[in-house]
Amino acid sequence: MDSRNILVTGPAINEQAVKLIADNGYSVAYVPPYTNEEDLVRIVAEVDPVGVVVRMGRFGASAIDAAPSLRVLSKHGVGVDNIDVDAATRREIPVVVAAGANARSVAEHAIALLLTTVKRIVPLDGSLRAGRWEKAGFSGVEVAGLTMGLVGFGAIARHTAVYAKALGIHVRAFDPFADDATFADAGVTRDAAVEDLLAASDIVSLHCPLTPQTRNLIDDKTIGLMKAGSYIVNTARGGLIDEDALVRAIDSGHIAGAGLDTFATEPPSPDHPFWGRQQIVVTPHIGGVTREANVRVGVDAVEGILAVIQGRDPGRERIVNYRALAKATT
Repeated sequence: MDSRNILVTGPAINEQAVKLIADNGYSVAYVPPYTNEEDLVRIVAEVDPVGVVVRMGRFGASAIDAAPSLRVLSKHGVGVDNIDVDAATRREIPVVVAAGANARSVAEHAIALLLTTVKRIVPLDGSLRAGRWEKAGFSGVEVAGLTMGLVGFGAIARHTAVYAKALGIHVRAFDPFADDATFADAGVTRDAAVEDLLAASDIVSLHCPLTPQTRNLIDDKTIGLMKAGSYIVNTARGGLIDEDALVRAIDSGHIAGAGLDTFATEPPSPDHPFWGRQQIVVTPHIGGVTREANVRVGVDAVEGILAVIQGRDPGRERIVNYRALAKATT
């Protein structure tokens, strides 16, 4: 008998997404967040899902192999670095993403991190609560007139550019995969090389996927290209930053501050060096977690699963391993 189960790697999914699953005759099962591999494989084998909504934690080759009925993996968002895409491709399983569904929310969060970091909101809040009135001698920074460099120019970055420009920030971007018209339509300066963007920006905001080529993109060398006293914002993937290099740059003062929603390992360890540095503002990877985005992302993720198992086209642009699957079947 064909499986009628859809698994969610997380404690919940939006109610509208759950209703969509039920209305199409499927049942939903959940995995505790960030379940270890052994327990994940056991649960997957018990449920034998036809589709999986990947939210929290890694869904690797062993989990894929544990589900003989599996036909599609759907990311609750857009970043697939926690999915073994190669293992899925070997099984001819499409990996789909909810492209653009949380773009507005993540972009808002990027701007919130930027303002909180540049305006030193967190340390000022802490000192005031500790009984210190540090107005004398304080000198802030205006963001209007600064230059923001976006590494990657997908949907999230384009929304970020709109919000940044509204604040009077000059915006430039680097993305080797976007066409010139995308930059022209947004009124954003295009840099031909990421090194050029880093050198020209007061604020660097990361919006690219984590790949072998982009891992530790921000390291000692690239930080050295950045302006003294510049800022880093990361709402993409923690692995884009060499965290030890960032700590060194913060301690030296070369980087004035960083606003981070993602980490190399999630959740980070209790003794992570970021915790002792007030110049670094952190949030627990919740940039896209808003009521509005959760509805869009959850429904889009489930729609992607239903499209595949019902023989409909989810859209080529949503299938991250489309080319590999097409090549394997020709």
